[in-house]
Amino acid sequence: METALPVAKFVDIYQQLDKSNLHLLNDIYSEQIKFKDPMHEIHGLSELTRYFSNLYSNVKHCQFDISDTYERDDKAFLYWTMHYAHPKLASGKTISVEGHSKLVFKEGKIINHRDYFNVGEMLYKHIPILGGVINYIDKRAG
Repeated sequence: METALPVAKFVDIYQQLDKSNLHLLNDIYSEQIKFKDPMHEIHGLSELTRYFSNLYSNVKHCQFDISDTYERDDKAFLYWTMHYAHPKLASGKTISVEGHSKLVFKEGKIINHRDYFNVGEMLYKHIPILGGVINYIDKRAG
């Protein structure tokens, strides 16, 4: 009999995650977690917790809306939109970035988490001066 992956638990925790409850990461991630996104590669739960602590201390808010999830064997794929506001980006206005994650589970916890998203949409286009240059290049290339 196939056991369902704890994807709903992951989604629930990510919906409520902020700088005051990072201990919840222990409920979904293995001590040996390998986390990778376009800008970071992190090994171990303590390093991942530090990463999230730094992330949440620098943003005004960060919320994930999960639109779809798919599960197969020990893997789950989630499609999401992240909404966040950083005081130094986009004049502090909320920025929305679409992305997806691949999660690999072992014994009920995530051992590998890989995020895919457009770094330009998330960061570079919202940096003063650089954002203008990137938008100009996008218009010329299109």
